[in-house]
Amino acid sequence: MNDDLLLFNTTRAVIKAEEFCRGAGIQINVVAVPKDISPECGMALSAPAGQGGEIARRLGENGINATVHADPAAKCGFDLLSTVEQGGCSAKLPADLLKKAIAKLAKSQNPNLLVGIDTCDDAGVYKLTDEIALIDTTDFFPPICSDPFEFGQIAATNALSDVFAMGGQVLTAMNLVMFPAEGIPFEVLGEILAGGLDKVTEAGGVIAGGHTIADYPPKYGLAVTGTVHPDRIIANHQASAEEMLVLSKPVGTGTLVAGQRIGEAVPVDYRAALEIMKQLNRKGAEIMQKYRVRAATDITGFGLLGHALNIAQGSRLQLRIAAKKVPLLSGARRLVELGCIPGGALRNLKYVESSTAFAANVSYDEKMLLCDPQTSGGLLMCVKPDCVQDLLKDLQAAGYASAAVIGETATGCPPALFVY
Repeated sequence: MNDDLLLFNTTRAVIKAEEFCRGAGIQINVVAVPKDISPECGMALSAPAGQGGEIARRLGENGINATVHADPAAKCGFDLLSTVEQGGCSAKLPADLLKKAIAKLAKSQNPNLLVGIDTCDDAGVYKLTDEIALIDTTDFFPPICSDPFEFGQIAATNALSDVFAMGGQVLTAMNLVMFPAEGIPFEVLGEILAGGLDKVTEAGGVIAGGHTIADYPPKYGLAVTGTVHPDRIIANHQASAEEMLVLSKPVGTGTLVAGQRIGEAVPVDYRAALEIMKQLNRKGAEIMQKYRVRAATDITGFGLLGHALNIAQGSRLQLRIAAKKVPLLSGARRLVELGCIPGGALRNLKYVESSTAFAANVSYDEKMLLCDPQTSGGLLMCVKPDCVQDLLKDLQAAGYASAAVIGETATGCPPALFVY
């Protein structure tokens, strides 16, 4: 196995990280960064393969930002990206087709179903008692990256995110596995499942079982059950006018994955995208509950604008988004300017454009980034103005370094979205 490399923006950060690791008894070495990785700093820390993510997490908790660069096929020698043309949440059905498919389904009359499919929310919520409601969700997709363990981590993080978007806590998860009986080394499946287990455990849940079928290309995800107090549900139809829109993670994962496929993504930028996709929204959910946020959603395959539209339509409000305030992953804008635009972004723009007004100064590239199909993206929160700065500070202290105010809600009037 090749070692993981922890990359830093400055030499001072490398020194601080080395001091922390030595003091904590963490096995690392200071090494020169290979030229093909193109870092901002020429030195890095080397850690045993598979341990880089956990070390980076611990460093982040101590105010030292690091990204991990690992050999894509280091663990089992098989590149999962060789099996797919599109993976992650980019593989979702277009939103307009999905809405047509469910439009004629009868709405449940069960009074205990507190959140169903009618508002296109992130998960369903079913009331058990006056104190407990169950959150039910599921998500799976084809490979988003080369390494099986990381794929498992990202797919699990993405599925768990729906519980956090509703303000809940993870209880149990069931593995959903589609994997060929031959053609791919079987240890790849073990690595995928190990990655999923890693994130379910970090989320505070347990794997309770699962289901497998033979299929190609491979796909993986989870069916997740969480809990929330019935009076503390966070849903996309509960926004109010004059709230601030806060986004916890930068966008651009779809573009960077597309750039990686054609060899145009800078390795350190792509690695940063993978790390963002592995970052749980658990702390974000806790912070939302602390500040009594009532409306939110997580940003996945339908892009920032697609999921914002669900809030606007569900809450019968207008969401106003400042394009230039939306945080972007490093390298995403450059790739879009090169013409590296994932097909999902084009489908998402088609979905939202009839309900969106774009100011004249919003460029085509900005539209594409706002429609970029995210995998395991951040939380879009509707926050009362009097607590937004404290909430932002808590998000940034919790590791969401790019968290930012990106707009506001306004009284409902066409169009549902206004981008300026």
